[in-house]
Amino acid sequence: MFDTKKFGAYVARQRKNADLTQSELAEKLNLTRQAVSKYELGDSFPDISILVQIAKIFKITLDELIGSGNPTKGETEIIKNVIDTEESTISINDIINLAPLIKPSILGVFSKKLRGEGINISHVVSMMQYLNDEDVVQVFTSAGCNLMDNELLEKIIPFLDIASKEVILKKIIEGECDWHLIKALLPHMGSIAPLLEAAVMEGALPKEVLETVSDYFLR
Repeated sequence: MFDTKKFGAYVARQRKNADLTQSELAEKLNLTRQAVSKYELGDSFPDISILVQIAKIFKITLDELIGSGNPTKGETEIIKNVIDTEESTISINDIINLAPLIKPSILGVFSKKLRGEGINISHVVSMMQYLNDEDVVQVFTSAGCNLMDNELLEKIIPFLDIASKEVILKKIIEGECDWHLIKALLPHMGSIAPLLEAAVMEGALPKEVLETVSDYFLR
């Protein structure tokens, strides 16, 4: 797993070996000294374009620079091929590990590629705070929710927009998600009662759903 602390220490050593101050390196990178300090402390990670500049300044390869953080093979490919994702072999675990280091727009590109390979709800939960709202919806649409329960849904639903909630409702009505999830969904989508009643009448959902809806509104 990529270690930003090791990466930062490596950058600091390279800077010192080049006899540069943090301010001088920052000027070469068109950044603030504070930004360089955060890189060296491992508190933040440079954009891919900055990584390329750092490698050029220190006259090292991108492989050497990225390798200083002890990444997995998949993480190395993600960082190096963040622009040309079609050529990289990536796994969902590597994406999740690197999610805090990748811009939302780039992470969305990777998540789009992974959607065809199978993403479950636990993967979505791991990445949702780093994805744009639109990408969260798209991932939800393609994800299977066999691992979701009311406790998990209650944790993540405050972060979901209406489109994501509608995706969950659709999956419940179509039988892909457990109908018991309605309990967690109702406080955030009170207007869905008529839809649920219609689904029960059509036989798509069990009659117990009506009891769940009734209990909620009688509280």
